Amino acid sequence: MAADNKSTFDLAGFLANAGLGRRIVNLRPKETFFCQGDPADSVFYLQQGRVRLTVVSQSGKEATISLLNAGEFVGEESLAAVPGLRLSTATAMNACTALKIVREEMVHVMHEENALSELFLKFLLARSMRTQADLVDQLFNSSEKRLARILLLMAEFGKPGEPETYIPPITQETLAEMVGTTRSRVSFFMNRFRKLGFISYNGGIKVHKSLLNVVLLDQVSEPNPEV
Repeated sequence: MAADNKSTFDLAGFLANAGLGRRIVNLRPKETFFCQGDPADSVFYLQQGRVRLTVVSQSGKEATISLLNAGEFVGEESLAAVPGLRLSTATAMNACTALKIVREEMVHVMHEENALSELFLKFLLARSMRTQADLVDQLFNSSEKRLARILLLMAEFGKPGEPETYIPPITQETLAEMVGTTRSRVSFFMNRFRKLGFISYNGGIKVHKSLLNVVLLDQVSEPNPEV
């Protein structure tokens, strides 16, 4: 039987280490990976930390459209057939470490190595499913339920292993943008969650598993008519 001379591609090593067309970048909280309108010339693989994606309208209004976790790609629009401009701003929510891969190198390796293209496809499908879930959540669920879902997503409930119950620092204004309600309503819901033991404050916001009851069973202390 003929020997396979093709070397085995080390996907983990590729995404963990600097090399041709890629380098490790470290960002402090509130530093930006890129800004809306910048050339889309690279993609980032987030090794550690959390990232917030925001867009700004022509009138200057800012909205948070997504939160990304370690193990996800940031700036995937750079891989479009025709390179364009960034559609959003990516900001580090806490200390982040990422692998910055120039567009040409990412496209080349994806064409050559099925392992990377399969991983990237799984990421895109997961993002698409999450976007659909966000839309359904916005259309049909109350603002209190939407807030509970966002807190659970930030705490990474539902992923294999022990969930990260402390969420990164985030303002109530940002939560209100994501929920689609006012800061005062977010403050009201957060205080109610705390009184019911769904969350706690101890140098940060800790999300307890019992918060799932709000999303799955609508178990709160009193009816909430607001949608």
